[in-house]
Amino acid sequence: MPKSRRHQLNKNNILILWHMLLLTRLVEKFPMASRRLRGFKRWMKSQLIDCSDALYVVVTDDVEVKCPLFYVSVKALCDLHEGDVVATIPKDSCLTNKTSSACHLIADAGLDGFLALAVAIMYEISLGPASRWFGYLQIMPHNEPIPLLWSVEEIDSLLAGTELHKVVKEDKLLVYEDWKECIQPLLDSSSLELAPEFFGVDQYLAAKSLISSRSFEIDDYHGSGMVPLADLFNHKTDGEHVHFTLPSAQSGSDSDDPDAENDNNEDEKVEVSELVNPKENSDTTSSSDNETEVSSSPGNQSSVLEMIIVKDVKLGDEVFNTYGSLGNAALLHRYGFTEPDNPYDIVNIDLELVLNWCSSMFTNRHSRTRLSLWRKLNYSGCVSQNLEYFEVSFHGEPELELLILLYIMLLPEEEYNKLDLMEFTADDFHKFISVNTMGSRKLGSGSESELRISLLNAGVREALVNVANIRESFYGSRSLQKDLEVLKKCSSVLERKLYHSLVLRVSERNILGKLRGYALTGTRSLTAAKGASSRKRRRVKHQ
Repeated sequence: MPKSRRHQLNKNNILILWHMLLLTRLVEKFPMASRRLRGFKRWMKSQLIDCSDALYVVVTDDVEVKCPLFYVSVKALCDLHEGDVVATIPKDSCLTNKTSSACHLIADAGLDGFLALAVAIMYEISLGPASRWFGYLQIMPHNEPIPLLWSVEEIDSLLAGTELHKVVKEDKLLVYEDWKECIQPLLDSSSLELAPEFFGVDQYLAAKSLISSRSFEIDDYHGSGMVPLADLFNHKTDGEHVHFTLPSAQSGSDSDDPDAENDNNEDEKVEVSELVNPKENSDTTSSSDNETEVSSSPGNQSSVLEMIIVKDVKLGDEVFNTYGSLGNAALLHRYGFTEPDNPYDIVNIDLELVLNWCSSMFTNRHSRTRLSLWRKLNYSGCVSQNLEYFEVSFHGEPELELLILLYIMLLPEEEYNKLDLMEFTADDFHKFISVNTMGSRKLGSGSESELRISLLNAGVREALVNVANIRESFYGSRSLQKDLEVLKKCSSVLERKLYHSLVLRVSERNILGKLRGYALTGTRSLTAAKGASSRKRRRVKHQ
C-alpha cells in the first residue's frame, strides 16, 4: 500500500456540493433517520472521531414499506484513492468492556469475552441519554435480523435442510443457558439494582445480534468492541474499498520522515477489518494479516484506529468494507443477509450421512472395517463441534477425502484384504490406486486432479449421486424449481427472512446439482465464478 495520506475535501467543489444537496434531500424524506444521523454526527465530534468530509452517511427508515430496520450506507462525495485516510477513531470512543460504565460490574462478576460485551451494551442502553454512547446507540438498530432471533417455528420452516438449521436451534439453547447462568444472577443482586426490562433474554439476544454483526477485535487490552462509524460500512464480497488499521503509537500519517512512515506502516500496523471473533474468522479468512502482537497494556498501544482506502472509489459510489470470504450460511448466521451467486458458498456432507448410505448397501461390519482402514491411512474429514464432515465447493467439487472413503467402501473384498494387510501411508495408497486403475502408468507428482479421475470409477460416481440425493432430501418435498419461483417473487425488504433463507437454500441445492454433474463428468462446474478461493471453509460455528 502506498504511504497513507489524510484525505482533504475541497468544500468549494461545486460537483461535490451538488451531490451533497441531493443526498440531503433524500434524507429529509426520513425525518427520524435524519434526526438520529445529526445526533450521531454531533456525538462523533464530541468524541473526537475525525470523519472526512469526503464520506457521507445515508440513513433511511422507510415507514411506508414498513421496513423494520434502518438502512445505512456510506457514499463517496469525491473520488477516493488508495492510501487516503478517511477517518480516525479513538479507541476510547469504542464501546468495550474496558470503556463501558459497567466495567467494574463486569469485572466483579468475572465476565469476559462476548458475554461481557453484551452486558456492557445492555447497560449503556439502560442508561438512556445518560450513557456516554447515547448518540451512537441511537443510530444503531435495536437488533440485527440474524437467525438467532427468529422464532423456533421460523427456523424450522425457513432453514430446514440448510447448513444453519441445527446450528441456530442449538445456538438459541446455549444463549438462554448463558443468560440464566450469568445474567440472571446480576438481576437478582439487590446491590446492583439493574432494571429487568433492559437485561432480559430478549435484550440479551438483541445485544448478541449486534455483537455478531458489528463488533471488531480492537486489541488485546480492549478485546472485542463496538467501533462507531466503522460498523456503518456495508459488506461486499471481494469488493472492499476500506480497511481499518491500528497504527503504532510512534508512527502516523503526519510523520516528518516519509521513509520512516512507510517502514512503520509495513511492520507495525495490524488489520482489524475481520469482524467478530478472530477464532471464528480463522476458519473462513486468512489470519496472516491479523497476527501482529499488541501489548495487553493500554499504555504501549496506539490510542486510535484509522480507516484507510485500499481501492479507489468513484464520486457517488458506495464505500464498502468486507467481512471476510464467507459463504451464505456464514453471512446469514452472523450478519443476517446473503449474496446471490456467492463464490464462497459450500455444502457440507456429514460423515454420518455417508455411513448411513454405506449401511444401506452393505453390512454394518463392512462399513466399520472400511472406515477403519480409511482412518489407518491417516484420512479424516473436517471436524467442527464434534461433527465430522466433507465440504463440497461452489463448483460442486467434493473433498478428495470423501472420494477416497467411497472408493475404499466399494473395493472388492480381495483388493480390500490386500490393502488392509499392507503397511501403507497416504502416499503409498495413491500409488496403489495408480496401479489398480491406470496399469503401468503412474500419477504425476502432486497431481490431485489425476488422482480424482482415477477414483471416479462407476461405483464411486453412483455413490456420489446417491449421497447428493440423500443430502438434498433434507430440504423436503418442494422442488428446486419451486424454490426459484418463490424467490423470484419474494421481496428482500418486506420478506427479509424468507428471501435470505431462500437464497441460502437455492445456493446449497445448486451446489448439490453441480456435485451430481461432477459425478458424471469428473470435472468442476464450468459455471463457477471466476477466481473463487480454493481454500477450505469450515462449518458455521456457534456464536
